[in-house]
Amino acid sequence: MYDFVIVGGGIVGLSTGMALGNRYPQARILVLEKESQWAFHQTGNNSGVIHSGIYYKPGSFKAKFCRDGRDSMVAFCQEHGIDHDICGKVIVATDEQELPRLENLYKRGLDNGIQVQKITTEEVREIEPHVSCVGGIRVFSTGIVNYKQVCLKYAELIQQQGGELRLNTKVLKIVPSGKNYVLETNQGRFETRFVINCAGLHSDRIAKLGGVNPKAKIVPFRGEYYELTPEKRYLVKTLIYPVPNPDFPFLGVHFTKMIDGSVHAGPNAVLSLKREGYYKTDFDLKDFAEVMTYPGFWKLAAKHADEGIQEIIRSFSKAAFTRSLQKLIPEVQAQDLVPTHAGVRAQALMDDGKLVDDFLIVPSQNAIHVCNAPSPAATSSLEIGKAIAAQVTQHADIPATVGSI
Repeated sequence: MYDFVIVGGGIVGLSTGMALGNRYPQARILVLEKESQWAFHQTGNNSGVIHSGIYYKPGSFKAKFCRDGRDSMVAFCQEHGIDHDICGKVIVATDEQELPRLENLYKRGLDNGIQVQKITTEEVREIEPHVSCVGGIRVFSTGIVNYKQVCLKYAELIQQQGGELRLNTKVLKIVPSGKNYVLETNQGRFETRFVINCAGLHSDRIAKLGGVNPKAKIVPFRGEYYELTPEKRYLVKTLIYPVPNPDFPFLGVHFTKMIDGSVHAGPNAVLSLKREGYYKTDFDLKDFAEVMTYPGFWKLAAKHADEGIQEIIRSFSKAAFTRSLQKLIPEVQAQDLVPTHAGVRAQALMDDGKLVDDFLIVPSQNAIHVCNAPSPAATSSLEIGKAIAAQVTQHADIPATVGSI
């Protein structure tokens, strides 16, 4: 019998396990991951950015968790010797029409309590000499890190607390047993007093196995990246982002300096035909049919048809992808770009076609389901984990023997 079983070994699942171990030091905690390694999907394929929180609606979970999470993530990396760099980033307007949106973004940064500075074209070029723009914002608190390394440290700390970790263990059924649950997996049965679902790309399905309707469906979007050739890395010093279109749910292609010194360019955002589809040829009939028969997807597609078509064109045309990047750095040429890994974003979508634009945490009796945790979940992971651990006391019948601090 376990006190807590966490389904999903990405950064949110592992941070939750660690937070529960801190809050309930006597608890028996188990983390289950269906893959052969931790942080295999979203966490292990993201851009490694420690986000500042500038984009998010003031007062939202994303805004608060990201701002606080940025500080706690930096402190965690410092404490445990994990390589990171608070290099800052610039967000630039490439034409006059984007300046009002840049101003709105600057004000949002101030509203969210972030250190931001409006800078001129000349000041942008002092930071990023190769950028073409008509104005920009400097965001000082943005950084970079390898989140796989962070996850491995989370896992190590869970084990030091006495928690158990199991890889290659896929949850097949969740069966109520009195006030408890029995999780049937490909590696046997596990009984627990409390289930925490951090299954990312499969979080809506795990919620339904647990008898909960999250009122949203995960729709997978693949983000494809190119990498600058080593001899062209000098074109990017930090991180360079365009002004995002507030009506489109993605940030647009940008340049990201990675902690290993490489520079990634992207991503685009195209519908993935498989929830874990990292290649254009990946296809899963069940995943595809779920999206195609979901009314919310078609409402979203109709609303963003023009942008969606452009994303698809960029997916299949390196020339089109290059042209998008040249709006930021005109010197970049197609021969300077080589394909690199893709990531798949688990985005929750509602029946009415609206994207869930905040973290979605759905509690039920003796269970909590994290049903939408895309970016900036990695940055926010320590804060999300602490928030879930705090919520447990409101939705659980926890024996006094578990102990709380």
